[in-house]
Amino acid sequence: MKIKLFCALGMSTSMLMNKMKQVAKEKGIDAEISAYSSTQFEDEVKDTDVALLGPQIEFMLDDLKKVSNGVPVAVIPMQDYGMMNGANVLKLALKLVEEAKKWKSFSWKKLSH
Repeated sequence: MKIKLFCALGMSTSMLMNKMKQVAKEKGIDAEISAYSSTQFEDEVKDTDVALLGPQIEFMLDDLKKVSNGVPVAVIPMQDYGMMNGANVLKLALKLVEEAKKWKSFSWKKLSH
């Protein structure tokens, strides 16, 4: 699974990225986690399973969702971001990917019968 973190410059999310990688390794979760500047969002979102935004760019959420091509996009909770809680942020990413899979496999045809 590919998880991409985005913030104003990509620096603070780099620290969080390292915490998330450590947790993923400890739990045996196969995850490729990387951090970027928000200016790289459109190019990088094409090749990811989930995109998480630093709280400082929450104001960009609606605009970034419009160019995400269906990739789940969410803002990292301020408390988890500030505490660099890699475990909670990894849980958030896994939850978003699971929810997206459910919607992709959902069939409106089943409801019309």
